[in-house]
Amino acid sequence: MKSNLRACVAFVGGRLLSGKSASSVYDYSRGGYINISGSVDRSGVRIYDHDQGCHFSGNGNGKLYSLYHYGDGCHVNLTVNGNQFTGYDYGTGSHFIGRVNGGSISVYDYREGGYFNYSI
Repeated sequence: MKSNLRACVAFVGGRLLSGKSASSVYDYSRGGYINISGSVDRSGVRIYDHDQGCHFSGNGNGKLYSLYHYGDGCHVNLTVNGNQFTGYDYGTGSHFIGRVNGGSISVYDYREGGYFNYSI
């Protein structure tokens, strides 16, 4: 998964599972904040990644979300359950899994074979 898309996924998963309001996500691998505006709720995601200059949006039902990243031109499926989320990035053909603990988010990217940490 590309780094900005992974940060957007972490932001969405973190917002959905923590219930916290945020306007940025801190990406520990990049050592900085990515500003993101828009809404994340049970019915869908409508956010704008100011770093990449693109929208990331789609519909949901509180558990399953079908999203599209306009910067990378790819679909992403995201499923939330308890304190974790799982999904698939059609752009790179890879799975991911994330866990949320308060405002901390950890994403395991199967394509990269490693964990990436974020906070909102």
